[in-house]
Amino acid sequence: MKITSIESFVLCDKLKQSFYFSQWEYSERKICIVKVTSDTGHVGWGEGYGPAGMIKAGIEHLTPFVIGQHPLETETIWSIMYRRTMDFARSGVLVSAISAIDVALWDLKGRILELPVHILLGGKKRDTIIPYATGMYFTDDSVMSDALSKEAVHYAQLGYKGMKMKVGLDIEADIANVKTVREAIGPDIDLMIDANHAYNLREAVQLANAVEKYNIYWFEEPISPEYYDQYSELRTKTSIPIAGGECEYLRFGFQTLLKSRSVDIVQPDICASGGLSEAKRIAAIASVYGVEVIPHTWGSGIAIAAAMHFVANLDSMPGRLKSPTSYIEYDQTENGLREELTTTDMIFDNGLIVISDTPGLGFEVNEDALYKYAQSPQNGLRIEESIIVQT
Repeated sequence: MKITSIESFVLCDKLKQSFYFSQWEYSERKICIVKVTSDTGHVGWGEGYGPAGMIKAGIEHLTPFVIGQHPLETETIWSIMYRRTMDFARSGVLVSAISAIDVALWDLKGRILELPVHILLGGKKRDTIIPYATGMYFTDDSVMSDALSKEAVHYAQLGYKGMKMKVGLDIEADIANVKTVREAIGPDIDLMIDANHAYNLREAVQLANAVEKYNIYWFEEPISPEYYDQYSELRTKTSIPIAGGECEYLRFGFQTLLKSRSVDIVQPDICASGGLSEAKRIAAIASVYGVEVIPHTWGSGIAIAAAMHFVANLDSMPGRLKSPTSYIEYDQTENGLREELTTTDMIFDNGLIVISDTPGLGFEVNEDALYKYAQSPQNGLRIEESIIVQT
């Protein structure tokens, strides 16, 4: 048994309305996905998080080292990819390329063995996961409390037990927005805030102290991910749990994050930090430090499915009679790629998602949607697809 082909696609969805967060504007959603095929005819799909064209180039760089390998030997293939890149890319988009291929290999392995990925990871520790709604971005480069509160109420009416809003444009406006949203949704729904590292330490302390009274479930990326000691200091100056890690790569980066006692909640992005193979290792390190793992997820249904199987397998730390909440991020912004590219029986219903036992990652790819969003000569762009076949 061997891997015979790897195909990568850059997909783009132009948004009807741009949205903003503390760093810049989103006018489109763009991802790189990868299709890995074995000589058995089975196919696995993966996704990379980050600049899609650069991830595609990384996949093309790695492809010659993966073609011909045994598709069930995920650890061996991961090690090959890592060794081929570590001299010049111990973090960043090449790790995202490794992640995309690794996720595809887990999906492929599950389809070959006719088992769900959560079984292959070691077993399903929970049957359901609670998604929290990620949204409440800004509609322009200003802050609009009324729009944010209406969106929050909409999520509450859909049954979400938690939701995350953006902060980071202006401290006073942030305080007013958090107050408005909390009053709109009431006290029983968990509310998270995410600054996307917009603030310095002084500002982050000021904001955290001001919004503590609104029962914030966590404060995500309050300051630059480069400043581990400042994260650690911030944790001593607020009762709000501090979350971060979407900008970290590999178990080695997360070891630094955890050893510095920077966060209460660690957030690896499976499609960027090293794939499912590395996410398992990151979770093991986090358990040593007693730090909760809630993965960052931003992309298509492929990324969401990978995160759900990962969370289904996570240990409850500490163990207890009634298990704590198992959250997963569930992006709600406009995204045709997320809505159309995949179909799955893991759907949001009454505040929960039931984990699928379908082989692989539990989704099917709609190839009509794939070619609809693939960049092509028909819309004035070059088709971004690569196929390499072992002969």
